[in-house]
Amino acid sequence: MVDILHKVGIKSSVAEAYSALTTTEGLSGWWTTDTRGKGNDIGGVLQFRFGAGGFDMKVLELDPGKHVRWEVVDGPEEWIGTHVDWNLDQVDDYAVVLFKHEGWKEPVEFMHHCSTKWAVFLMSLKSLIETGKGAPDPHDVKIDNWN
Repeated sequence: MVDILHKVGIKSSVAEAYSALTTTEGLSGWWTTDTRGKGNDIGGVLQFRFGAGGFDMKVLELDPGKHVRWEVVDGPEEWIGTHVDWNLDQVDDYAVVLFKHEGWKEPVEFMHHCSTKWAVFLMSLKSLIETGKGAPDPHDVKIDNWN
């Protein structure tokens, strides 16, 4: 199994970052404008829709200001059964986000695309929290034929 790993520092509190990861308002401000569901309830399902398709994530773990964990329950075959994990830590004036999309069976070409897109969206998360304006789909940077 292989994982996508990223780290980003956001000039904010971990509480602000946590809110952006657990509320539909926050998630739609940096990932995709078409976000539905319950991100702040364990067992809740979040639905993320993009022009090229979408994903359903079941909320597995919530530790306010520290940790969020989802399981992909619907979407592209390569994603189903993988986990998206967010660890948060306050370091001085920064909320440090350690991101992991884990459990990929193999490093297929789509994984390379997803790694870059996760980085694009993490920068959107940073922008949303620091400036009040993210770049969620459909306003994100398009990188290839998958978008």
